[in-house]
Amino acid sequence: MSAQTTVLARQAARSAAVRRERARYKWAYLFILPQLLFFMIFTIYPIIMSYVYAFYDWSGFGPLSNFVGWDNLTKLLHDDQFWNAFGNSLIYMGAKTVILMPTTLIMALILNQAFFKGKVFYRTIYFLPVVTTTSIVGIIMKFIFGNDKALINELLIALGILSEPVPWLGQSYTAMAVLILVGSWKFFGMMMVYWLAGLQSLPGDVYEAAKVDGADYWQTLRSITIPLLMPVATVILLLTVVNSMHVFDLVKTLTNGGPFFATETVDLFIYNYAFSTSGFPQIGYASAAGIVFGLAIFIITLALGWLAKLSKDGQDARSTKHAKGGTPV
Repeated sequence: MSAQTTVLARQAARSAAVRRERARYKWAYLFILPQLLFFMIFTIYPIIMSYVYAFYDWSGFGPLSNFVGWDNLTKLLHDDQFWNAFGNSLIYMGAKTVILMPTTLIMALILNQAFFKGKVFYRTIYFLPVVTTTSIVGIIMKFIFGNDKALINELLIALGILSEPVPWLGQSYTAMAVLILVGSWKFFGMMMVYWLAGLQSLPGDVYEAAKVDGADYWQTLRSITIPLLMPVATVILLLTVVNSMHVFDLVKTLTNGGPFFATETVDLFIYNYAFSTSGFPQIGYASAAGIVFGLAIFIITLALGWLAKLSKDGQDARSTKHAKGGTPV
């Protein structure tokens, strides 16, 4: 009888524990519910409806009645202005990535040195542009580069570098160069933090072994740091590419796509058609552009994700080899 009582007591205790766990989950879901509702209303619903709008000629007013099928997509694929904006987005992304990947790595290597003084100060200084509102940065930079009396022209003329003012935002190639440089400066601190996180996650015992073997700094950097950072580098590359493909507020406030659409990106192209002030908005056409651009970014992301996986597999293979045969330098 006592054994049966013990079993029943254990079952009762187990049932009570399950009830308490279920009650805890109910409270957790209750607190998550408002966030989930906002996410569904302001994120999931607009994404789904953008696919619906792409099949309609709709201005955003009135019911969805003018179904046009694939006409928006067909028109978009033959739209030179869209492909110009797509090319500008790729140029901005490529140039920004090429500038930031090596420079931020070099700065992270410097700031990661134990002997470097004032590391926290410099990390803060470089990270400040990241937390600054991008539209405010664009407005300020427009005053710096925007006209003949702009600060950069006055400074370069005073130093004797220029003999006459340069219309930095009035020429296609200089406007794109300014946009790329400002965007790179804005994102510099974030990428530097990514690299620092990667450097500080590297195993210290490998460096101790290299030091015992007599390796100097450059040998360690070439044979240990760079190979171990490759998986992190591919992730940073992915984040940089995705971030650089979406540039709207900086372009809108700094150049507004000018001169003559030379700096218009796909995000600004979509905005101009979706919220046009010169005529009726074309929500359906803008949605089609957003879908095509989103698919392009998705393909690029898959390719970079595959590259990151290959890099991670290669590092795992090297780690296994080193564990069996020592740490070569």
